[in-house]
Amino acid sequence: MKTLLVTGGAGFIGSNFIRMMLVKYPDCRIVNVDALTYAGNLKNLRGIEKNPNYVFVKADVRDRKRMDDVFAEYGVDKVVHFAAESHVDRSITDPEVFLTTNVLGTQVLLDTAKKYWKTEPDNNHSREYKPDVKYLQVSTDEVYGALGKDGMFTETTPISPNSPYSASKAGADLLVRAYGETFGLPFNITRCSNNYGPYQFPEKLIPLMIHNCLRGEPLPIYGDGMQIRDWLHVSDHCEAIDTVLTKGRPGEVYNIGGNNEKANIDIVRLIISQTGASESLIRYVADRPGHDRRYAIDNTKITAHLGWKPKYTFEKGIHETINWYIDNKDWVENIISGDYRTN
Repeated sequence: MKTLLVTGGAGFIGSNFIRMMLVKYPDCRIVNVDALTYAGNLKNLRGIEKNPNYVFVKADVRDRKRMDDVFAEYGVDKVVHFAAESHVDRSITDPEVFLTTNVLGTQVLLDTAKKYWKTEPDNNHSREYKPDVKYLQVSTDEVYGALGKDGMFTETTPISPNSPYSASKAGADLLVRAYGETFGLPFNITRCSNNYGPYQFPEKLIPLMIHNCLRGEPLPIYGDGMQIRDWLHVSDHCEAIDTVLTKGRPGEVYNIGGNNEKANIDIVRLIISQTGASESLIRYVADRPGHDRRYAIDNTKITAHLGWKPKYTFEKGIHETINWYIDNKDWVENIISGDYRTN
């Protein structure tokens, strides 16, 4: 049985990915390593705990001994590394935890993978690895910086991060590339646009706006609300990651975009319309420092070379997402209250 290590699997994208993979590959064992920090919630994985091919390990990716133990005990063949501090506002308040988790945690995983996958682990000049091993770094389009009114990010766009969060992700990406170049470690890097869908932590734009609309609470909008993002449904993102994991050429970067550019204020107004809330709830607040104005992903490489393409239109995806949050108010309230941290 092949063993896939998923880090950060109790988070938003990681939990959706694990759910998909357990259905898609019933013979694959999935080991979920998550430190269960504020964004990790085991309720995201309710219903799969007893699956014989699923293992949960509470551990921090920065803990070298624990990662060594996981690789040794379960015979990990592939890694999909989601675990990261990911909220830009939090990175402005506390950059250090972003650097240690996102950069040093990545280094620990890379070192451990190299140790267990190399045919001669003590020989730094050897570039021979066991067959069918791969390390996949899940990154973000934010490492590219910001765009003007025109253009799109491609895989050759220079890295130019503008926040401590995106700088930490860029540093991790460069470290992954360096291990590939120096040690021959088989890797891929994926860089996605903004995700949305079920189980997203309520501090993010879409779930926060849905929650506040349903409760009749103010809708805080940074600046003028005209920041533009390319929105990608989490199910499409998970399918893309699996496509890169199974078909991606080692050493390549693949951009993953949803072909859905929307301004923040337009998304908020759409959520208002679909929830029956009032536009009087909108509150324009001071923009955050270094707020990138526009992102847009050119996903030609993954669509042309690997055959993946997004299935969700934004209209379909946001409708389903709003309904999910309406149908799962208990999950949201458990997050807002903080109870998920204690049960």
